[in-house]
Parts: sequence; C-alpha cells; structure tokens
Amino acid sequence: MFDTMTFTKIAASLCGALLVLLLGKWAADALYNVDGHGEQAYVIDTGADDSAEEVVEVAFADVFAAADAGAGQRIFRQCSACHKLEDGENAVGPHLYGVVGREVGSTGYGSYSGALNEVADVWSPENLNAFLENPRGWAPGTSMGYNGLRDIEDRANLIAYLASIGS
Repeated sequence: MFDTMTFTKIAASLCGALLVLLLGKWAADALYNVDGHGEQAYVIDTGADDSAEEVVEVAFADVFAAADAGAGQRIFRQCSACHKLEDGENAVGPHLYGVVGREVGSTGYGSYSGALNEVADVWSPENLNAFLENPRGWAPGTSMGYNGLRDIEDRANLIAYLASIGS
C-alpha cells in the first residue's frame, strides 16, 4: 500500500512546510523587529505630563495622630505569627504587650540581637515607625526576618493598636 515514493513525498512535504515556516518567521522578524534606531515617526499626545509625580512627604506625627487602632488590629495578624500580645509570653519574637514606650530589650527575651540596642533606647512611636518600615535598614544585623510595612498609614495604625495594648 505504502511504497518508498509515498514516504518520500510525506517527508518532502514536512520539510517544505518547515522551510516555509522558518522563512516566514525570518521575514516577519525582518519587517517588525525594531532595533531602536531613529526617532519615532508619530507621537500620540495623551495629555499626560511626562514629568515624574512629586511625592509629598507626610510627617509621621500627623499620620499617627489620625491612626485607627481597629485597622492596626487587622495588620497585626501579620505580626502574630512571631509575636504575642500577652504580657511575658514570648514566641519566636518577644511579646509586644506594652511595647510603645518600653525600653528596647527589656522583656527578658533571650534572643535579642545587639543591633536594636545600638540604634534606640526606647520603643517610641517614631522608632517603631522607622523599624517597621525597614527593619534591616534601620537596625542592620537585626534578627527580625520581616521585610517591613511600606505604607505609612499601615505603620501608624499598627503602632496605635500596639499603644492600646498595655500602655
């Protein structure tokens, strides 16, 4: 039924189809590949200004004054994996009962890194804000393995919640 000529025709048609596919790809790349040479021919004006938006720096004290402890309680769920709110009950990290206004390293928690004592004496709201924003940047060498909270409102809400616990 199938002879050598039939197999030859099938193989030749597959090779031809592959050749057409490769030549088509090469032609499409040559037509549509932009190397970045030259200037764009037509620019569509969207009305948007190309300048970067100006970032307004907000004082932490102003944000902290308007903080919501209820929202901070929801944010604390991230912290609860390593910290407890009960007085004297340490977990992976030290307990956070009464942390706002407390001296750094005064909980009896045995695994403090010396990095925290070098940068602050008391956990004031400002120190907590700086620490929660970037723990390793504020206290290089800290053993806290958290990347930090980027949003200033989230940090203020969390600190307001912690201030309402035991302070």
